[in-house]
Formats: sequence, C-alpha cells, structure tokens
Amino acid sequence: MANTATSSQRLSLPVVMSFASTALPIAAIGLVMAVYLPRFFAAQLGLSLVAVGSAFTIVRLLDMALDPALGMAMDRTQSRFGRYRPWLVLGAPIVMAASYMLFMAKPGITEGYLIGWLLVLYVGISILTLAQAAWAASLATDYHDRSRVYGVIQAVGVVGAVLILLLPLALGPKGTGANGVHAMGWFCIILLPITVALCSFVTPERINPEADKERATLADYWDLVRRPEMARLIFADLFMALGPGTTAALYLFFFHDARGYSTQQTGVLLVFFIAAGLLGSMFWGWLAQKVGKHRAIITAAVAYAFTQSALMIIPPATMSLAIPGMMSVGFVSSAFILIVRAMVADVADEVRLETGKERVGLLYALVTTTQKIGTAITVGISFWVLDIVGYNAAEGAVNTPEAIRGLELCYVFAPIIFVFFGGAAFIGWKLDATRHADVRRQLDERDALAAQAALLDSVSGVGLATDTPR
Repeated sequence: MANTATSSQRLSLPVVMSFASTALPIAAIGLVMAVYLPRFFAAQLGLSLVAVGSAFTIVRLLDMALDPALGMAMDRTQSRFGRYRPWLVLGAPIVMAASYMLFMAKPGITEGYLIGWLLVLYVGISILTLAQAAWAASLATDYHDRSRVYGVIQAVGVVGAVLILLLPLALGPKGTGANGVHAMGWFCIILLPITVALCSFVTPERINPEADKERATLADYWDLVRRPEMARLIFADLFMALGPGTTAALYLFFFHDARGYSTQQTGVLLVFFIAAGLLGSMFWGWLAQKVGKHRAIITAAVAYAFTQSALMIIPPATMSLAIPGMMSVGFVSSAFILIVRAMVADVADEVRLETGKERVGLLYALVTTTQKIGTAITVGISFWVLDIVGYNAAEGAVNTPEAIRGLELCYVFAPIIFVFFGGAAFIGWKLDATRHADVRRQLDERDALAAQAALLDSVSGVGLATDTPR
C-alpha cells in the first residue's frame, strides 16, 4: 500500500477493478433505497405516502450538512494507512448496521424509527461515496484516464445494481414483497465488507507531497462554490439528480399502476434499464475521451429527452417495446454521474495548483450534497403531488384517471426539463483536455520538486520552499 506521489500514468485494469469493487454494494444499496424502500415502507409496512416522503426529505436535509465536514476531515487526514482508506473502512460497519435495521424492518415502525435509521444509513453511504470519489481523483491523474476509471466504477456499480435486481427474480414467489427486500438487505450486508477489504488491501493510495496544514474554513468552502467551473458542476449535478431521481422514486408506481405491468415485469424492465447502463458507462467514458467531457454530457442530456419521451408512446403492458425503451433511457442516463465526477477531479487539480491546498474531498462533498438535495426534493415533492391528485399507493387500490395522469406527468416529463437545465450548464466549458494537461504538467513538476526537497531535508535538515501557489 504505497502512499507515494507519482506522476500521471495509466492505471492497470486489475488495480482499477479492485478499487471499483466497492461500487457493487454501494450501487445496490442506492438502487434499493431509491426504488424499493419507499414502496416497501408505504405498501408493506403501512406508513402513509406523506410520512415516507417527509422522512426521506427530512433525512436528506439533515444529512447534506454532513458532507462538507466529512470532506474537510478527509482532506486533512494523515495516517500510515493513507488519507481515504481509513474512511472507507469506517463507513462499512455503519452502512451494514443501518441496512439491517431498515431492510429487515417489521410492520408497526414509526416515522421516527424510519428517520433515525435512514439518517445513520445516509451517513455511512456519505463516508463510502466521498472516500471512494476522492481516492479515485488522486489515484487517476490523467484527464482521459479519469474518464476510464470513473467509467469502470460506474460499470461495476451497474453490475451490483443488476445483481440486486435479479435476486428477487431468482427467488421466484419467495422473492416478492417484504421477502424480496429482506433478501436484498442480506446481499448488501454480506457483500460490503468483502469488497471494502479487496479495495483496501490491493489498491495503492497516492498522497500528494503538499501537506495542507491549514484547517479549511467556511470561507474556503464558499470560495470553492464561487469558482465558475465548480458552480456549473454543482448546478448541473443538482438538476441531473432531479431528473433520474424523480423516475426512481415513481418507477414502480408508474409501470405497475399507470402502464399495466405486473410486479415481476417491472423487475425485469428494471434489470434491462440498469444493465444498459453497463454499456452506457463504457460508451460515455469512451466518448468523453474522444470529444471531451463537457461535449459528451451535453450530448447525453439531449439524448435523454428523446428516450424518456418515447416511454409515453409505448402501448401499455407491451414488454417487447418497453424493454428497448427502458434500455435506451438507462444507456443515456448512465452518463451523468460518471462524467460530472470525473470533471470534479479536474477542478480539484486546478484548485491545488492555484492555492497549494488539497481540497478534493471538499469538492466532492459539494456535488454529493447536490445529489442529496435532488433526491430529497424528488421523493418529498413527488409523493406530495401524488397525494394531492388523489393517488393511492396501497396494494390493490383503484386510482382515478386523473390520479394516473398526474403520475404519468411526474414520471415522464418533469425529468426531461431538469436534465435539460443540467446539460445547458456545460455550454462554454473551459477546463478541457488541453487546459488540464497544462495544469497536470505544472503540478507534476512541483510535486517532483517537493519530493526532492523532502529528501534533502531528511538528509541535511535543509528544506526548499516548493508549495507556493501560483
């Protein structure tokens, strides 16, 4: 586990795969939280739609304040095990405990119980996702290699999501309802420590030679938010979270009640949707390397509008058309998180060059916070709108045509508007491959000087000042 700084180089596939393995359980848990848990609490455990939507909203609003503090703490962590590795190991047991309490919950739980354990789960997930994203930024330093690495992480996450979807289908009748959620919970609880151990013991961690001895302040946080590139990324990430986030919360309601698909068919469609993201993550990572990250994500935003709109012209209960339709949406939407995360790493390099400070954890905290805001808004507002139009989520309930129409409008067209705003944020983007190559060249030269200074200091006690910002 070498904690040394090296110059830009292409990472080997075994290293990338071992590092990305933690995306398997993280993506699986995220999918179940977004798609299955809201319906599980409302339909199986007897909580109202308003109570479930309020719980998710409250927890997200409470939890989003945690990410900046975690990012600051990670950036200042100095240990012989690395900067981000200890945090990854810390997050695993927290997520495992909260997953058990939520996935194995019994009827009769209160809204307070749901809020409390959701908060614990989101804290653990925040630690895991921030540690992995920040670690990836220091692991892959080349502009194009970052697209590749984040593409592999996305692809591995897709595999985890597909596996969690296939699990209840493989169990047959025993995998429906609460039993399916319980099985998904055990899958995640068992897989998480295995993948975290694989990542921690196999993947090297590169620590930048510039040790940031100054504590990050709220002023530093605000300075990062005001950076033109970062402001664009935050805005885009929020709206691109609002789009797919709306469809995730309403997916089962839309396809089961509005489009007439059985519970098993909705599971099959979701498998194809997620599986298409495996091809999509590889394609968008490749396209980002060919035309630039900003052009690739603009292309994805436009394509999303066409594929999402096509779902409304597919006749109800027509699997032969719904499968390719859902695959096209999954293929396109896989671009959003992948490319934004890679672009944040580029901004982190520019920040370190200009300020001499390591802020990669804090920068990723900014975009993970927007993800939380987006999901809080989508679950809370979507369920509130459904309640207003009279939609009943209970098993076997009969809904009015007006309620079904409201459900369809929320699911299909609201996400298109959100994603369009997100894609528009990248028009005129400046931090392209050429500019980043110059940033990395200067950083590598400065890092080499810092390494020489440290060696000279260890031998003779004489130090060189190499950490002065530009």
